[in-house]
Amino acid sequence: MVETSNARTKELPIADRRVRRHQRGDKYRLTAVGGLAALSLDALSSVAYGPEAIVLVLVAAGTAAVSLTFPIACAITALLLVLVLSYRQVIAVHPDGGGAYAVSKRQLGRGAALLAAASLVVDYVLTVAVSLSAGAASLASAFPELADNLLLLTLLALAVLTVVNLIGVAESAKVLMGPAILFVGLIGAVIVVGLTRSHSVAVIGSAHRPFDPITAVGIILVLKAFAAGCSALTGVEAIANAVPSFRTPRVRRAQHTEVALGLLLGTLLLGLSWLIRKHGVVPREDVTVLAQLSAAAFGTGWLFYLTNLAVTAVLVLAANTSFGGLPILLSLLAKDRRIPSLFALRAERPVFRYGVGALAAVAALVLIAVDAETHRLLPVYAVGVFIGFTLCQTGLVRHWWRDRGSGWVSRAALNGFGAILTAVAAVVLLAEKFTEGAWLLLIIIPALIILFARTEGYYRGIADQLHLGILPARPRQAPVAREMVIVPVVTMSEVTTRALRAALRMRGEIVAVAAAIDQESITRLSAQWKQWDPGIPLTVLPCPHRSLVATLVGYVRKQTAAGHEVTVLLAQVEPRRWWHRPLHNPRGPVLAAALRARTDAVVATLAVRVY
Repeated sequence: MVETSNARTKELPIADRRVRRHQRGDKYRLTAVGGLAALSLDALSSVAYGPEAIVLVLVAAGTAAVSLTFPIACAITALLLVLVLSYRQVIAVHPDGGGAYAVSKRQLGRGAALLAAASLVVDYVLTVAVSLSAGAASLASAFPELADNLLLLTLLALAVLTVVNLIGVAESAKVLMGPAILFVGLIGAVIVVGLTRSHSVAVIGSAHRPFDPITAVGIILVLKAFAAGCSALTGVEAIANAVPSFRTPRVRRAQHTEVALGLLLGTLLLGLSWLIRKHGVVPREDVTVLAQLSAAAFGTGWLFYLTNLAVTAVLVLAANTSFGGLPILLSLLAKDRRIPSLFALRAERPVFRYGVGALAAVAALVLIAVDAETHRLLPVYAVGVFIGFTLCQTGLVRHWWRDRGSGWVSRAALNGFGAILTAVAAVVLLAEKFTEGAWLLLIIIPALIILFARTEGYYRGIADQLHLGILPARPRQAPVAREMVIVPVVTMSEVTTRALRAALRMRGEIVAVAAAIDQESITRLSAQWKQWDPGIPLTVLPCPHRSLVATLVGYVRKQTAAGHEVTVLLAQVEPRRWWHRPLHNPRGPVLAAALRARTDAVVATLAVRVY
């Protein structure tokens, strides 16, 4: 009698932790606190450059004009309040993720969706460039010897982020919570301690050249400073874009997180702006305004260095948010057939590697173009952000107008007011920084829109030609054409042997062909073939132009024209390690590409793996 074991077979664990977490459900989704840590770093880190952007504009009217930083920050905080309330509504209306692209696509139509997509692409790329350049500047403020190597620092950090995201290391709220708490705590300490100081403990950085007023303080200058400082509002939309990542009840948790973000960001922005006014901080050479404030509060001891290191770390992590956001946006665009379909492909991890690679390459070009100078990026950055803000809120106005539920008038008024404010800020910033590089947006965004539209048109034309989704007519019985399997041969080897063995398992007449490129080689191959005698004749093709591709393509086209159903079997060496691939002849992929492009033959590939 045989006893059968009742023990359960142990299931193999899933290799990727993100897949395991997704399958285990709500437990591994974000809480409100975890969401604040994981999704707010982009917004919170903007206080590292937002107040400084205000100061850089106001100082044009003299150092006394810097005192206007606080009232301008109050106006920006009021706009922040409007945006937070607006995005609470976005979360409720679009619980599946209410990014500007999704809202515009659903509420405003194709044209607005393309504009939103183009502005978001610019926003994501510049988020990486701005965060890394600001992080490098913060690090150089603490360690002045690094000031001449900011570009190198940013490119090294970009390379690390790219590798990490290509590998597919999961972003964890618990990991991000530490730097977020440290950053908020230290900046809060700078504000609290700085307010208790009657004068700065330490002044760092060499004196800037004298600030000769080039304009008087007026409404135009105030508007310019307001628009420049609005760069501190970047990242407010991140929580609304990631509502599905929260635990149940998702909408309520995401709304609470949005409000918490608004309160934190507003408090930090107002506190830092008041310190700038109190201590009369103006731009100085090779140091940031935030570094000056931390030195004014703490001196140049260990707290000063810790603060600047925390700012650098948070800015780098803020740059990493784009590596999670842009590849997903590109995958959505690819599914809508507005960019190449390969951007919708996931690797085994799963990672959108094409999106990650494209983001890294473009961000590197941007950093090199501006020499990692943050202030040169902020004008273009902020305009793209406000385009998204404006479209998102305008889409909500359209939603309330169509829905007309309880309280729709007040909600539409709130979103409409916010849309007007962000649109005005975008126009003012574009006009003020037009000659400093903002004019590029008038080329980049329309170019992206045209690219999306042309790609969509191409895919639509292909769909019409292939009759996608349409049932074809019942095929008629037709005489079966003679089948032929063509095996290109270059030399006697295990590759040739395996190719012929595979061809013998296929249907049709087998033809081994070799191109007479070198007479001595083809003579030796013919003699070896005759001695081997595999039962398949070797056909030697004349090759007057010494081109294997042209010779093989011509032969295959001749056979298909004669009524044969041709299959070309290409055997190629496949090394087990990727760094060995450049050591092998790329003949196989070149032949396959030429045959697919210029013949109607079926191209089959046989991989011969080697160590």
